[in-house]
Amino acid sequence: MTTETTEAPVELTRREAMLAKLESLHEEQAKAVEAGGKYIERHRQRGKLTAHERIELLVDEGSAFLELMPLAGWGSDFAVGASMITGIGVVSGVECMIVANDPTVKGGALNPWSLKKSMRASDIAEQNHLPTINLTESGGADLPTQKEIFIPGGRGFRNITRASARKQPTVSVVFGNSTAGGAYVPGMSDYVIMVKEGAKVFLAGPPLVKMATGEETDDESLGGAEMHSRISGLSDYLAADEHDAIRQARRVVARLNWRKKGDPPAPTYAEPDLDADELLDLIPTDLKEPFDPREAILRIVDGTSPGPGGNEVPFDEFKPLYGSALCVGWARLHGREIGILANARGVLMSEEAQKAAQFIQLANQKDTPLLFLHNTTGYMVGKEYEQNGIIKHGAMMINAVSNSQVPHLTVIMGASYGAGNYGMNGRAYDPRFLFTWPSAKSSVMGPAQLAGVLEIVARESAEKKGEVFDAEGFKGIKEMVEAQIEEQSLPYVLSGMVYDDGVIDPRDTRTVLGICLSVIDNQPIEGAMNFGVFRL
Repeated sequence: MTTETTEAPVELTRREAMLAKLESLHEEQAKAVEAGGKYIERHRQRGKLTAHERIELLVDEGSAFLELMPLAGWGSDFAVGASMITGIGVVSGVECMIVANDPTVKGGALNPWSLKKSMRASDIAEQNHLPTINLTESGGADLPTQKEIFIPGGRGFRNITRASARKQPTVSVVFGNSTAGGAYVPGMSDYVIMVKEGAKVFLAGPPLVKMATGEETDDESLGGAEMHSRISGLSDYLAADEHDAIRQARRVVARLNWRKKGDPPAPTYAEPDLDADELLDLIPTDLKEPFDPREAILRIVDGTSPGPGGNEVPFDEFKPLYGSALCVGWARLHGREIGILANARGVLMSEEAQKAAQFIQLANQKDTPLLFLHNTTGYMVGKEYEQNGIIKHGAMMINAVSNSQVPHLTVIMGASYGAGNYGMNGRAYDPRFLFTWPSAKSSVMGPAQLAGVLEIVARESAEKKGEVFDAEGFKGIKEMVEAQIEEQSLPYVLSGMVYDDGVIDPRDTRTVLGICLSVIDNQPIEGAMNFGVFRL
């Protein structure tokens, strides 16, 4: 009797690997939702809604809430999520930045990662001209880390007032504590709603007032919602309870007279020609193995739709025979025109860099947003490439990326190493939004390459000193360094440090990018008129 065995198809192996990564991702995201532990039930027993429940009631029924930076603080001493929820939701038909303290995690106290997360949320709101809704219940700064929070934290108050000057209002809904520096959040907001017998807004609580001035007082007379609604005037609306506060917040937003200033998308468009579920089959388990990004593009962008104004082809590739390691072209996504740059093979050479620079200029010429899809090991090295001008050509591409004024979106699908991360519009180049897939890796170079470079340097150093290089002894160091770099390049680490706006399921890419493009349309798109000097 013989047993017949067949090797699993490549696609099945890739799918299983991606599904395992997604299962791990869901587990990490669940840690943020459950970060309050036993305090969640205690919070509910007090008749309070959780931060997630408040958001769910605030956004329009049936609409999506795009949570941003849910893994902030991952790998640190603080809870995953950094005691705060941030994201974009539609409230009374208006896209808003929503920032909610999670009072079940250390009373919603702000730590260094929540500060970084809130500053990023503020930047997104400014760049995309979004109103902001603060769902406030926080004990203020995490005092043991105050030295990391106090000075930079002042920018938060500045940002609220500058947003108001740009006619970009902030609505604060105060459910509980908003003390000390946190009192200035409602104090500087355009609209303030306070929950009766819940909100407490004061610069110093009763114990500190007694210690500082000797005055005896209580929470309500010092900073309660009724006092601020009837006497100080800090509160604009007094809510009977949390549900009423959320209802009033929706009413405030409905009366903002908010209008998008960008061009509307095409009224109709086709869904992708290929199945988005097959994105799970795309990414190799070994990122050194290339894959065709067109397979991803055709599962993300609008499909073929013949007729006037339709897509004759989903992806209209530009310069397809030149610099073929970089695939660039035009497409539509949810009816919006975009330009796409995607790494077809990991390395970027002079041809790819020059092609990218030209394409970026063209996108700016016709005011079209750009989408960067990463899978790059960086720019090519070696004598031949240096002599052919790889530095100046790479600089040309980075120049174009740096000075481009159209909105940029970035998705890191696979590798994103070295200066390739910069040329492909990594975090340092201020994309409007940046997301990673669970398969992503990003660092100065691949772990094996970095460890190998250290070995070469150590070997040359020993030879210069006339010593014998201990290759066997260095093997342990090399393995340790390689493991360390591998760990530091993983998406959870980068997401925990707020170097992306979230790790997403590849199948959700089209929806996530569609929300981002809709948000970008809050104001007109105007491409750059000038670029820096290109070294030709």
